[in-house]
Parts: sequence; C-alpha cells; structure tokens
Amino acid sequence: MEFEEARAEVERLTERILALQEAYYQQDALLASDADYDGLIQALQALEEQFPQLSGADSPTKTIGFGGGGLFSPVTHAARMFSLDNVFTDEEMSEWVAKIVGEHPGARFLCELKIDGLAINLRYQRGQLVSAATRGDGVTGEDVTENAILVPSIPRSLAGTGHPELVEVRGEVFFTLEAFEELNRAQAEAGDKVFANPRNAASGSLRQKSEGKSDAKRALVAKRLGALSMTVHGMGAWDNPPVATQSGVYDVLESWGLPVSSHVGVMENGAEVLDYIHRFAEARHSLSHEIDGVVVKVDQFDIQNDMGATSRAPRWAIAYKYPPEQVTTTLLDIVVSVGRTGRATPYAVLAPVTVAGSEVERATLHNQDVVRQKAVLIGDTVVIRKAGDVIPEILGPVVEKRTGAERDFVMPELCPECSSRLAPAKAGDVDLRCPNQKNCPAQVRGRVEHIGSRGGLDIEGLGEVSAAALTQPLEPATPPLVTEARLFDLSVEELFPIRVLVRDADTGEVKKDPVTGEPVVQMPFRRKRQKSDPALDPTSSIFQGTEEWVPSKAAFELVDQLEKAKTQPLWRFLVSLNIRHVGPVAARALAAEFGSLEAIAQATAEDLAGVDGVGQTIAESLREWFAVEWHQEIIDAWRVAGVRFEDAPSATPEGGTLSGLTIVVTGSIPGFSRDGAEEAVRAAGGKPTSSVSKNTSLVVAGEGAGSKRTKAEQLGVPIVEAESFATLLREGPGALSL
Repeated sequence: MEFEEARAEVERLTERILALQEAYYQQDALLASDADYDGLIQALQALEEQFPQLSGADSPTKTIGFGGGGLFSPVTHAARMFSLDNVFTDEEMSEWVAKIVGEHPGARFLCELKIDGLAINLRYQRGQLVSAATRGDGVTGEDVTENAILVPSIPRSLAGTGHPELVEVRGEVFFTLEAFEELNRAQAEAGDKVFANPRNAASGSLRQKSEGKSDAKRALVAKRLGALSMTVHGMGAWDNPPVATQSGVYDVLESWGLPVSSHVGVMENGAEVLDYIHRFAEARHSLSHEIDGVVVKVDQFDIQNDMGATSRAPRWAIAYKYPPEQVTTTLLDIVVSVGRTGRATPYAVLAPVTVAGSEVERATLHNQDVVRQKAVLIGDTVVIRKAGDVIPEILGPVVEKRTGAERDFVMPELCPECSSRLAPAKAGDVDLRCPNQKNCPAQVRGRVEHIGSRGGLDIEGLGEVSAAALTQPLEPATPPLVTEARLFDLSVEELFPIRVLVRDADTGEVKKDPVTGEPVVQMPFRRKRQKSDPALDPTSSIFQGTEEWVPSKAAFELVDQLEKAKTQPLWRFLVSLNIRHVGPVAARALAAEFGSLEAIAQATAEDLAGVDGVGQTIAESLREWFAVEWHQEIIDAWRVAGVRFEDAPSATPEGGTLSGLTIVVTGSIPGFSRDGAEEAVRAAGGKPTSSVSKNTSLVVAGEGAGSKRTKAEQLGVPIVEAESFATLLREGPGALSL
C-alpha cells in the first residue's frame, strides 16, 4: 500500500472508530459488534506499524474510551484506569503466556470471568466512599457517585479495620440476567423503551440523571439502580498494599465487604489457563450474568511492575474474547432507513429468534455492497450471530435450504423518505446518502433527536417519539419543524394538535398494531380533559372545539426544557449543530480555544486544525458546514430565540504563578486529563493554548508530545517535562532550570 492510500485509510478507520466510541460512551448506543470494533482497531494498528509517521499520540489505538463530553462532573482517577488488549484464539493465548514465562520463570496467572458490564472506579479515603467514577478516557471519568451509592453491593463504608489513607477499587457494574429480564418486563408494561442487552441497561442506569425529574421518575431510577450488581476485579491507587499478589488483593477486598467473584482461579501454566477458558466457554450460559470472555493476569505484583504498560493497556494482562454464538432464522425482508447524516442503511427484517439470551428481529447490513458480499436473498434461511453477544449480525445464507422462491434485494435509487436520488457523498464512497440534507424528514428527525440527546443539549422530553412528532406528524399537514431552525420558538399551542405515527427506532418503519394491522398513532402532547382541570384560555384559538382534550404535561415540560437549554455551554451547541465529525471531545477543545461560535466560524482551517483534538479532517468539516446557507439560517434563528453561542470568559487570577504566560500542554500528563491540565494552567493565572508559536511562553510535554515538542525545539520555546508540571503550577517557571 502506498503512503497516500494508507493515510486515507487511517483517516477512514479513525473516523469510524471515534464515531463508534462516541455512540457507545456518550449515547449508550452500540452501533457495531465487539468483533467488528476489534477488527477496526487491529486494522488501524497494522497500518500504524507499517507507517509509523501516521501514528499519533491521540490515535484510538493508544487511547482509552472516549474522552470529554461528560454528562456528569469530571473526576480524575488517582491512578490511570487502563483498558485491556485482546486475544481471540488458543494459539494467541498460548503465545502470550509462553512469552511471559520465558522472561519471568515462575510467573503464575490469575484467571477471572470478563463480566459484560460497565467499568467503575471506587475511591475510598480511610474506609469511606468519597467518589465513584466511570472509566472515561482512563485519566478522567464521570462522577456517578450519587447513583452508585444506590447499588446494593457498593458499600459506603468498608468493613474491618486498618484501611489505607486512600485506595481505589476497580470493578464492573452489571445486571444479572434475572434482573435484566425483570427490568425489561417493567419497561414494556410502562410503555417505555426496552433494552437490547444487560450491558446497555447497566450503562444507561448508572449514567441516568435524576436532576429535574419528578418524584415518581426518581423512584424508578432508584429502583433500577437497586437491581444492579457489582463485582470488584482489581485496584488502582494503593500505597504499599500488604500483599504481593493479585489474588491476595482479592482476599483483602473481600474482608472489607466488597463483592469478589467466586470463579477466580490462579493457574500455574498455559495449559491450566486454556482449561479455565474452555470450561467457562461451555458453562457461560449457566452463569447468573453475561460474560464475553476471560481476563488473564500475571498474579505477582513484582512481575507486573517489571512488565509495565503501554499508553492504553497493561502488558501483564490480556482478555480472551469468546467467539459469538450462531443460530439460523428466516430473512423476511430488507428495508432501507435513512439516518441524520443521510446515510442509507439496509436492515434485515428477521423471523424472531433467540440468541445469546435475547430475541432478535433486526440486523444491520450496513450498505448494498455488504448485502452483495454476504450473498443473501430475501426469503433465505440465514445464519446470524450475536457478535460480542450484543449486535446481531448476518453471516450468510444456508444455500441448501433454498426453495427457489427467494428474491434479490435491490437497493433503492431514491430516498425512501423524501424521494431524492441517493448517491455517494464523494467519489469512492461505498455508502449511498440522501443529498436533501436540509429537508429530508428522516434526516431532520434524526438531527432533532440528536440535539435532545445526552451528548447534545440533554433536553428532557426531546427523544425518539417527540422528534418524529415535530418533524413527521400525521397532523398537522405542515410539521412544526421543517428544519431544526425553529426548535427554540416552539409553543404549547403548536405541540397540542400533533398526531404522529409510531416508528421503529432503527429502520424508521411505521409500527402496526399486531391485532388490527393498523398503524399505531400517538398524540404525545395532549391528554383527556378531567373535571378538575381549569377552564382553557378562551384566547387560545387552537384549543377551540377540543372540550375533551387539554395539553399534556409533556407539552409544557418540553417548552420549559427548551427554554432552559438556551443557556447550555458552547460545546454542547457545537455537538448539537450536527457538524460532521464534531463530537464532544472536539467540541470542548474548540469551545475552550475560541470561546464563541463566531470566533470558530471566522477561524481559518489552519487555526482550527491546530487545536488539540481537532485536526485537519474536522477543520475542513467545520469550514464546509459554515459555508452552507441554511446552516447559517439555523444559527441566526437560534440566536434570535435567545441562544448565546459563547461561554463566559473565566476569571484569570492576578499574581498567579503562571500569570501572563501562554502555555501549551501536549502529550500525556500523569494525574491530569487534557482538560484538567488546561484548567490547572488557568487556575495558576496562565493562558492555555493549543498551537505552538513564537508567542508561546512554555510547552509542557508528556509522553506522545510529538510534533508540538519538535516545533517548540525549532522555535526555541522552553520545554517543561511532564513530571515537573506540578512544580511549575506550584512555584512557577523560576523554580525550574529552563
């Protein structure tokens, strides 16, 4: 592969991986299987090894999770919270063990089940729980303490005595299969969305915000949290632990009242490790919770310390991922849906079948080329698997079961929602897209739903049903929102008459009553009038002749929530404008660097690309977005409605240790996230910036600093090593030899 071709492929893979990370970590949405995600990571790693100059410190192969965009307050872990590298075969597992034993004779291996849940970091000071945080980017997570203390197996106080001044305990929060089934049963009875799998349910529950909810809804959140379980699987910060092995730590943690798995075992060699892996591969569905593999760790701490870690994973631990399960069912149809970016995605409609503990009726086929490659016909018996025990995937047809009645799938030439002609966004693209970005109902619906999402403006009540109601109502004939421009001008009078067809969340298909076969219709913003209701305002003509109906509480709450959303920080509006590639990480960086939407719009592509977390691809996407006339109409309309597209400038302390200095922080700084390091600079009176120039006072450089360190050296800008950052903040540059 030539260099330019490799660079394009690295950009494509990086874009796809970041999109999947954003969906998973910020929206609790799984858009690809574990196997597919792992394949993308492996492909990117291979290219970076072949072309090292394409490997940056912020590559998804070197980072953990999805940084930034927190829905809760950030918490910096006292010790880095790593991810794990994976192996998928017995041969890979044996090679890993053999290499360690060759370098460290006498190494033993602790094996434990890889619970399919949400990683959590519990910080105890003198035996008292002070914070609970998600993994985040490994350095900074989200503060979920308020919810975590409602999980029964997370103790607020440790049992026993002799607790350290500070200790971090790492674990996995999850639903047992029984609790998950009960949760979905309750969700269905209440008419709420059911969860696809226990992992999504656990993540969604622990990251559920209670603020602003009614007492009844808070009670439901508490009930869900009370059904969660937690198992500990290690430690983070802990000075001088009284034991020398991982297994010994588990004994201590258990004595403190923390829940430890009963399936942990210490193995003497590779054969015993594989025996453990095979044993639980056969028994996995007899367990009380879902697993997707086995974690193998070197048991002795002295060997762990000697082996060290990469930027994202310890070298002394590995995850053996089990292959997904497979079943057969009938491919009833292939339908095409259009998402908020205009991408036309074929979906398989399947005869319902149970696989890996849940019923499957839909599976994405990604694009027309994938349908062709899989060689499936409508009517085929197909083999499906729950890849990673999460996402349904069609592997291919059972050809010998064909009867001759099967038929080919033909990708539509026109958008199924607005009849625009589908086409690739640019030459060479496999995906087809609807070019009617401004007015395609499916795209407007998707964008409006995205605006209300937790990663966007986090607007209570602006979700799947309300987005469809506002953009594709059965009545009135003209939707309240033809684009998202009028979103912040909506009134109760406009919401009241809406009737909407209920649609499938994945395909956009209209749902039908299973008994009558008639389309399901909802009136989300009105309710039956009761005798106790006050008289309607006679001046509101929209209510005339509706003696039986009054606006629902949801209508008033949505208008109220939209009003409150106008004061959200700039980065959330950047995400909500649906600018391609601009997720929470880039949005936070842009907001911190420029402070206002106007400044971002006026910045050059070079200035934008120089911001940490942005780069050339996002910079070009921003310039293209601002050049579109109807995008400007959205900005103008929102601004007239009262949206302030700027953040209030933070006060700069006078006389701080870094007062008057312009400082670039680059690379990995131990103990600080990127945002945390920049906030520390501000708190000390300095001005953090992203690009190195002759006006830069200092560059703080950690591991992976790369080109910014090089540029600082070329310009003669003083460089402060990461380990001296705390001294710089505390005592200023005069305390260092620069």
